[in-house]
Amino acid sequence: MIAIADYGMGNRRSVEKALARVGAESVVTTDVRDASAIILPGVGAFPEAMRNLERSGLGEALIERAAAGVPILGICLGMQLLFESSTEHEGAEGLGILPGRVTPLKSPRLPHIGWNLVTFERPSVLTEGLGDAAAFYHVHSFACRPSDPADIVGTSEYGERFVSMVERGNVMGAQFHPEKSSLDGLRMLKNFATVAVAA
Repeated sequence: MIAIADYGMGNRRSVEKALARVGAESVVTTDVRDASAIILPGVGAFPEAMRNLERSGLGEALIERAAAGVPILGICLGMQLLFESSTEHEGAEGLGILPGRVTPLKSPRLPHIGWNLVTFERPSVLTEGLGDAAAFYHVHSFACRPSDPADIVGTSEYGERFVSMVERGNVMGAQFHPEKSSLDGLRMLKNFATVAVAA
């Protein structure tokens, strides 16, 4: 069973439906402390999302579960929240599960909306069966800047080359929306579900 963290922001039902399409059981919940795998979705602003996570207790629970080795997948804003901080709006501290920060995407036209090619820089459990690159649906104005280049799985181009996928052990992230990315997005979610079953 995959827990989809419910903190009031993100395409929770869309992720749940996409997981069902690949045969994975999931539940949208505010309590992830007993989860064997977790997806952290997200749509909106970083500071507001962190306030919601803190108020609900989900922030502390996510940090604990990550430290315990539970597979975690952050999607879009959910990936950004895994990092140490963001400069969005007034700025805010993140969960700090991954080293690095989130800053504006360097492009003359924002937000970045639409399909974009993700080039895989190294092997990952998330990209098995997807070849060297695949197109996914993006919606964002900020980009993650990992401190450790070894965490980078995939990159894309939009005004600059930005990080679109990360993985450090059991903690993974996708800047795009796999649940809106047709067959390749479903394949990625199925890959994560396989990791969840193994866990």
